[in-house]
Amino acid sequence: MVCDLPDTYPSTLGGAGRTWSNRAIIVGSDPRAAASSILLGAGKERFLTSHSSTGPGRPEPGRPGRPDPAGANRPRREEAATGGEVGLRRFLDARNLDATNRSPSTESAEPSPPASRGPRDARRDEAAAVGAGWDEPTGVVRFNAGRGAPDGQRGPGGRGFGGERGVQRPRRADDARGRENNGDAEWSDSNAEWSDTAAQTEPLRTERGPRQRPRPPRDGGTTPPPPPKRLNPTVVRRVGIALGAVIAVAGLAYVVDVVVSSGDTPRGTRVAGIEVGGLSTDEADSVLRAELDPRVDREIAVRIGDSTTKLVPRQAGLSVDWAGTWARIGGQPLNPVTRLTSLFGTNDVEVSSNVDGAAFEQELTVLSEHDRQTVAGTITFEDGRPVPIAPVPGRVLDLESARIMLIDKWVYGEPLELPEIPAPVSVSAEAIDKALREIAEPAVSAPVTFEGRDGAVATLQPDQIATVLGFAPDGNGGLAAQVNQEAVTGLLAPQLAASEVEPKDASFTVGGGKPQIAESVVGEKVDWPKTLEQLNAMLVGQQRSAPAVYGRVEPKLTTEAANKLGIVEPMGSFTTGGFSGPSGVNIRTVAQKVNGAVIQPGETFSLNGFTGPRGVEQGYVESGIIDHGRPSNAVGGGISQFATTLYNASYFAGLEDDTHTEHSYYISRYPEAREATVFDGAIDLSFKNNTPNGIYIEAVADSSEVTVRLWGTKTVEVESVTGERTKKTEPQEIKLPKGKDCVASEGAEGFTTSDTRIITDRATGREVYRHTRTVKYDPIPNVKCE
Repeated sequence: MVCDLPDTYPSTLGGAGRTWSNRAIIVGSDPRAAASSILLGAGKERFLTSHSSTGPGRPEPGRPGRPDPAGANRPRREEAATGGEVGLRRFLDARNLDATNRSPSTESAEPSPPASRGPRDARRDEAAAVGAGWDEPTGVVRFNAGRGAPDGQRGPGGRGFGGERGVQRPRRADDARGRENNGDAEWSDSNAEWSDTAAQTEPLRTERGPRQRPRPPRDGGTTPPPPPKRLNPTVVRRVGIALGAVIAVAGLAYVVDVVVSSGDTPRGTRVAGIEVGGLSTDEADSVLRAELDPRVDREIAVRIGDSTTKLVPRQAGLSVDWAGTWARIGGQPLNPVTRLTSLFGTNDVEVSSNVDGAAFEQELTVLSEHDRQTVAGTITFEDGRPVPIAPVPGRVLDLESARIMLIDKWVYGEPLELPEIPAPVSVSAEAIDKALREIAEPAVSAPVTFEGRDGAVATLQPDQIATVLGFAPDGNGGLAAQVNQEAVTGLLAPQLAASEVEPKDASFTVGGGKPQIAESVVGEKVDWPKTLEQLNAMLVGQQRSAPAVYGRVEPKLTTEAANKLGIVEPMGSFTTGGFSGPSGVNIRTVAQKVNGAVIQPGETFSLNGFTGPRGVEQGYVESGIIDHGRPSNAVGGGISQFATTLYNASYFAGLEDDTHTEHSYYISRYPEAREATVFDGAIDLSFKNNTPNGIYIEAVADSSEVTVRLWGTKTVEVESVTGERTKKTEPQEIKLPKGKDCVASEGAEGFTTSDTRIITDRATGREVYRHTRTVKYDPIPNVKCE
């Protein structure tokens, strides 16, 4: 029998060392055995010969018509099973199968099988060898899907092959159901069978059955995944062309958009709520300046907690930073995605602000005045009884957040609500209750006493304790008791004053034409700071009394120190007169105050500083003064005459002039250009002791004259030279209403003069100092009271 096989299979001889074309020649007397050989793997170019006996060149036992040269086919029984599967696949993959049965006479003559076994026996053996079914009554070999075929001869999913009168093959050789996969073949579910009644020359037919999905393997095998679908080349080409066209159009639109929008602000740009997107840079700048510049001087309502105030940005140091704002706006974006999204969205840009640091911080300080400070918990006393005050938390301006909000949001011109933060509470309610029980209530439960010398006692009553005892946060959430020691001393010191000895400085008096020293006295006084160190413990304890602590108090000028001052002779003196009435009262009062003053070496004496305030409380009365160039009255008037007398005494003692001021117009009882005036708290007279010795001031005044004498050690001689009057001016006439404020005067001319001070050494006569002072006096106005 000769079968034409598909050209798609290679032509390699499977046996007997021969090479054949695409035609299989099966030599034998049994066509059914030949077809079985093709199905079991005789293949495209395999030459099979039937022999009547086994052994080399003889038929294999049980398999008539199949040679077994040199016994080599005996171990190929398993290979035949696998090869049969492959051969069946190749057979079914052929597009056009031409099976022709030829007469045994046309084939090579082979010895007949042994008489003891017939074709039916051979088919039975073959069916058993490949695990196929055998129908004994009909003599039909059945290859049923998934049943009886060995693993090596099953297709995917465990299908076998076989059936009656033909097999189904794929429509194409390249169909997925006809491809090889690791030696396994895939077939349809149609069955193929051969019958022993078929004629030897009957063609081998094929039948196509319906396509069925592969069934899952019954033996637990793995079903290969379906092959990937191939894209239609035409569809792919058309899609590629369309996609390229879309990209080209989009690219062209992008280029056109970039060119057209060049020089404009980016689309969708909104600055401080002002739409400027798509405008040219100049147009956008004009729009923004027109809207934002006026807002710099426009008031903004600011709310801080419960308080409301106003803020002007310019006064707060805020203005628009145009360069920074345009930097934030930026130019046209080149990113195509950004350009596309700008068509549908808005880009809000914050205004950049210029900030004047000093003005801005000052504004924050003003805004902080609206803080609601925490009411610290404490304890107060009402009618001598302690009363607790609960803490009340406050709220203060959050400076950092407020700073950011003002800089970022002022430009919108809308009311701003600045953030606040809770103010810390420094004292807890528990601490207040503890201080009340342990300190306040025991403190006012009984009096406190201090025992002094000679039986003196100072007592602090409970109501007095309530006035001097206070409480303050201790920094750890509690309350600490605080005692006002100055107030306590003021209450207790007078009660022990009789037990104290006041210190007394050494002093000078003049007797027999020379100064005398009165000895100093060391004091014994209560040391109140040390005494009151016991008070806190006494207030909360059972012991409510303690002794007062006394201490030694040295005088400022001891007798020994006074003897070393070298105060032994007059250095300079001066006398003035011509006063009476109220002026005399004031002159005698100030002379009594200054008399006995001691100036240490290098020390500066100030008349205002030494006397202190010169008011009615100090014994001074109203008298004449010069007010704004004309006569007037004031308390302490006339003291300028004492100042002139003291200035001249220091002048001739050779002391250094520190400061002095002449009267505005000349008074005839004073020397020209060598006089001084003072006014409480405004005009002063001061000079410095530039000698190595001390100076004692002696001041004596009676009803018409005042004399000031400076004692010390005289080392220089002083001469005064008065200059001539020049640049004289005539007085003006002033008319004032009669009354207390009008002081009539005749008037006098004004002029300019000078004084030259010449100082020489007393021992050698050598001039050591010369100074000329020029003074301009105004004319005394002619005042008439009408």
